[in-house]
Amino acid sequence: MAATSTISTEKENVWGGGNRPFGPEYGKLMMWFFLLSDALTFSGFLTAYGLMRFKFEATWPIAEKVFTHFPFLSGDHPLLYVALMTFILIMSSVTMVLAVHEGHLMNKSKVTMWMFLTIIGGAIFLGSQAWEWYHFIMGDKGAIQMEDNRIAHFTNPEGETISLSQLVHGMENGHASNHDETFTTEEVIAAFAANQEISVTTPGKESITIPHNEALSIVKSARVVQGANMTENEYGNPLFANFFFFITGFHGFHVFSGVLINFIIFYNVMLGTYERRGHYDMVEKVGLYWHFVDLVWVFVFTFFYLV
Repeated sequence: MAATSTISTEKENVWGGGNRPFGPEYGKLMMWFFLLSDALTFSGFLTAYGLMRFKFEATWPIAEKVFTHFPFLSGDHPLLYVALMTFILIMSSVTMVLAVHEGHLMNKSKVTMWMFLTIIGGAIFLGSQAWEWYHFIMGDKGAIQMEDNRIAHFTNPEGETISLSQLVHGMENGHASNHDETFTTEEVIAAFAANQEISVTTPGKESITIPHNEALSIVKSARVVQGANMTENEYGNPLFANFFFFITGFHGFHVFSGVLINFIIFYNVMLGTYERRGHYDMVEKVGLYWHFVDLVWVFVFTFFYLV
C-alpha cells in the first residue's frame, strides 16, 4: 500500500505564548527600555533649559562669547574647541560601529582595536569637558554685578570687552584673561574712575552700553564677580551656569560610565570571553548605550552652543 501523507489542518495558536517573531535578545531589549527612559529624562532637562532661556532671553549669555578658549592658543576662538570635542565623540561612535561589525564576523583582534579607540575617544572628551569646566568656573575677563543683580562687563572705546586685569593694570600691562588673580571691588572702582574712556556693557541679546559718566555711580554700588558657580555668573544670568553644570555634568557622568563599561568589555574581549561564548552580543549592547550618549550630546551641543 502506498504511503500517504497526512496534512494537519490545525492552525498554530499564536496567542498561546512562546512565540518570538523577531527573536529579540533579552539584554538588548532591556537596554532599549533603559535608553527610552533616559531619553525622557534628558528631554525634560533640555525643555526646562529652553523655557528659562526664552523667559530670560534678554540677559541670557551668548555661547560664542562665553566658550572662546582653545588649549595652547591665545585669543578668542568662539566654539572651536567645543566643535572639536563634538567631532571626537562622534568619531568614537564610528569606531564603536566598526567594533560591533567585527564582532559579528568573530574577528577578535579588530574588535579589540576598535574598542580601544572608542575608549580613547571617550577619555579625550571627558578630559576636554573637565578643561572647559575649569575655565568656565575660574572665569574669563571678570564682571560686576549691579544692585538689580544684572551683570555688566567693561568695554573699551572700540566696544571690545576688557578684563579686570586690563582695567586695573592698564591695557599694556594687564592680561586679557584674569582667572589667575582676583580683584577687590575697591580696586575696580578706583581703576574705572581713573579711565574716562571705559564704558560698561550688559551681556545678552539685548545688551546695553552705559557711558562712563553714567556708569560711575552704578559701578560704585556694584560688586566684583569672577567666574561662574551655582549662585553667580560673570557671563550673565546665573541660571545659565546652573543648567550648564547640571546638564553637561549629567551627560559627562553618562560618558564616564560608558568609558568604564567599554573598558570592562574591552578587557573581556582581550581575555577571549566572548570568543568562547561564540558571539559578541555584549559589544553590541554597550554599543547601543554609547550611540545614545553621542546622540544626546548632539542635542546638548545644539541647545547650549548653537541656538
